[in-house]
Amino acid sequence: MTTIGMKQIALDIGLASDPSFANFFSGPNAAAVRHLELSAANPLRSPVPTYLWGEAASGKTHLLKAVSEILRGQGASTGRMDASMLEPPEFDESWSVVILDDCHLYTAVQQRVAFNWFVNALNAADGNPRWVLAAGNVPPADLVLREDLRSRLGWGHVFALQVLSEVECRSVLRREADARGVFLSDEVMDFMLTRFSRDLGSLMQLLDQLDGYALQTKRAVTIPLLKSMLESQ
Repeated sequence: MTTIGMKQIALDIGLASDPSFANFFSGPNAAAVRHLELSAANPLRSPVPTYLWGEAASGKTHLLKAVSEILRGQGASTGRMDASMLEPPEFDESWSVVILDDCHLYTAVQQRVAFNWFVNALNAADGNPRWVLAAGNVPPADLVLREDLRSRLGWGHVFALQVLSEVECRSVLRREADARGVFLSDEVMDFMLTRFSRDLGSLMQLLDQLDGYALQTKRAVTIPLLKSMLESQ
């Protein structure tokens, strides 16, 4: 398999395990994570809109899915839209929270529905405003969206998420590998950080797969083993 092929596979490894706050390394984003944890625990307590922004691999979608998992565990119904949902439904009064991901990619149709969701969430017929949690790759003011939606996305709490530095990624990888009893040489770690997405969720999934493959093949974790695992997929 070529190096280019491995880079393409890396983008597809994704977050196979359920995203949660427990498997998200907060690092420089501790304030945002704490806010989301408190809000998800009781979304109707103070339903002020929240917007997360940051570049790819900063953890936006992971955190939105972590919130969804907590709400599902509470038996709450959630309205969720991302850029892949070409025909999103209209607002549903049974929803406790509205989650809008990939806002920067919304089509005109999605923008219309997102605006409708936002207005109905804050002015719910039962008198209980719903929490709106949204995310995009730029601050609200820089979103290229219809003005009424763009301005509303910046009404409440706005958090800028930072991508983990290479030093932080190495530290987390080392800690997680040690916890699994896996020895990661500097060479293997260099390979992982230069050939794959630095999104921590993807790296943790890669480490899980590598650990399992090493046990299955009864081989030490090396670059050839990593390449062999990718070629076997």
